[in-house]
Amino acid sequence: MSTTKGLEGVIATESSISSIIDDQLTYVGYQIDDLVKYASFEEVVYLLWHKKLPTQTELNTFKQTIASNMEIPDEMIQHLHMYDLSSVHPMAALRSAISLLGLYDPEVENMNHDTNIRKAIRLQAKISTIIAAFSRIRNGKKPIPPRKDLSYASNFLYMLRGMEGNDLEIEAFNKALILHADHELNASTFTARVCVATLSDLYSGVTAAIGALKGPLHGGANEQVMRMLTEIGEVEYAIPYIKKKLKHKEKIMGMGHRVYRTGDPRAKYLKEMSKQLTNKTGQSKWYDMSIKIETYIQEKKGLPANVDFYSASVYHCLEIPHDLFTPIFAMSRTSGWLAHILEQYDNNRLIRPRAEYVGPISQRFISLEERQ
Repeated sequence: MSTTKGLEGVIATESSISSIIDDQLTYVGYQIDDLVKYASFEEVVYLLWHKKLPTQTELNTFKQTIASNMEIPDEMIQHLHMYDLSSVHPMAALRSAISLLGLYDPEVENMNHDTNIRKAIRLQAKISTIIAAFSRIRNGKKPIPPRKDLSYASNFLYMLRGMEGNDLEIEAFNKALILHADHELNASTFTARVCVATLSDLYSGVTAAIGALKGPLHGGANEQVMRMLTEIGEVEYAIPYIKKKLKHKEKIMGMGHRVYRTGDPRAKYLKEMSKQLTNKTGQSKWYDMSIKIETYIQEKKGLPANVDFYSASVYHCLEIPHDLFTPIFAMSRTSGWLAHILEQYDNNRLIRPRAEYVGPISQRFISLEERQ
């Protein structure tokens, strides 16, 4: 029996949701380049779940259905107030809230495909409201109800900040949501599929995925990128800071990617959004600093920036608290998790790999009295 550490390169399942072939990312066969340029996040969610792009009528209905399901139960608001808001990790709060949300879904245990689609819509709609409500509550503010006339991206910015975003902000956030929506069989997606392969419910699958995404090796890179930029402070300090990090063999977050050889195809879009947003908000130093770091690391280590590197300055310019970067990743990736959960349910087999035992063998049992 041969083993591969971290299952690197191992094909664990078949899927028709997304692919990474020759460093090109596709959703259901559509190039990410086309989707990020021309689609709304709602179109991409529909595509991932139904394996086809919606007609105008289907899209209108889908958007209306999501918007009408964004309100969360009053009990959820009360629950968020109960957290130790001075210290709770936002991803821990989100994980617990999504688990609780399942208690308020009357169809939670119904595994019919159409029912699962309805549950997916409710979960995708409500996760954005939960994140925005949590952020406001911990800052002593009242949660803002969602509006049925706003898009998914626009609604989140409105609920979080109390004001509608401008066209550039909404465009940037819509692109970010699309770019993070799915990414083949990443750690959290695999976790979701393993969970629901036992025929556990949809909310358990997403809760498990959030638990996996919470780990800093998966979901927290853009938050750490922004922390690094903040520590650097000014453009002229960027290279000395990076040289010191490399001298001590410290990892530079947001650079390189395990599954891409020539570079992350998503990065260029958030790089452009970062350039525009930082310029418009008078914060060009974050973009200039990022450019210097990316250029230097690519020259010295051959590692280009990944999608997380420039999403940090994009989210910062959208006035999103830095520790919400990973919950927002989860909000977007929920669309992909749910697509994989639906696919797993529709063609299920329990996921149960084997492990190669490397411990001691043929040990003789020693009675308790004889043990030293």
